[in-house]
Amino acid sequence: MDNAAMALGTMYFGTRVEESTCFTLLDRYVELGGRWLDTSNNYSFWADDSGVGGQSEALLGRWLRSNPGAPVLLSTKVGARPTRIGGFPDHLEGLAPDTVRTALHDSLERLGVDAVDLYWAHVEDPTVPVEELVETFGGLVTDRLVGRYGVSNHPSWLVERIRATAERTGLPPVSGYQQRYSYFQPLPGVPVEGQPIPLGMLTEDGLDFLRRQPEIAGWVYTATLLGSYDREDRPLSDEYQHAGNDRRRAALTAVADERGMRPGQVVLAWLRSGRPALTPIVGVSTVDQLEQAWTGVTTQLTADEMTALDVG
Repeated sequence: MDNAAMALGTMYFGTRVEESTCFTLLDRYVELGGRWLDTSNNYSFWADDSGVGGQSEALLGRWLRSNPGAPVLLSTKVGARPTRIGGFPDHLEGLAPDTVRTALHDSLERLGVDAVDLYWAHVEDPTVPVEELVETFGGLVTDRLVGRYGVSNHPSWLVERIRATAERTGLPPVSGYQQRYSYFQPLPGVPVEGQPIPLGMLTEDGLDFLRRQPEIAGWVYTATLLGSYDREDRPLSDEYQHAGNDRRRAALTAVADERGMRPGQVVLAWLRSGRPALTPIVGVSTVDQLEQAWTGVTTQLTADEMTALDVG
């Protein structure tokens, strides 16, 4: 799977971000050389009266119709769409075979395309056996409705089971693993604010899994902690307030000052420069934010800088 510099997160396209602004951002992203657009069939259910989502995919569909042949790759997700208003996170569509195929049909219709390049199982569905999940998503690849598939918000041991099952059965393999991850780390064992899926955090075990399975691309969300690295009006939540992150902030500030970059940009460069190199999903609402993010993801940190950032 290609090692993308970043994916443009479009979570609030069609809801909080005005359509004209979305079109401008998408145009500029392509001009910069960006390719991956990341959305989901449930974006953004909490920001729209429908309560179930689909607005982001629909907006991307309108932009794609206005830009035929645009050199972009589409990533969308299934499994976490509420089945009724107020149903998240306890009443979700899940990953049953018929549900997944119906949801994909609806996503393709909103996007106005015949296939998507990457399709994610958005959250774990413990009612669906691993063999069934592999058969469902592998079948979509075989049917050329999706180019590849990945899993998000799953523990790494389960991703390995999915990988091994596909290998054993000869079905198309999983090729992406998406979790929440950033340079600052929360206190272990403490609930993370705004993270309803605890097993969605990328752990050291998950990082090791990605190193050992280079054919599986690592994507990460909430990479800049909602702007907390750079914006005083967005302080870190309590679980990130500890001595370890104080040391990390000092190291991050030193590298940023030496580079003449913002700390958030250095975080994006750190994600891209590490082993494994991770693809951040970056959400923006202005062209300036987009261009700053692009500078970050296209900056290669030196070995000395990576060592300086490697603090506990």
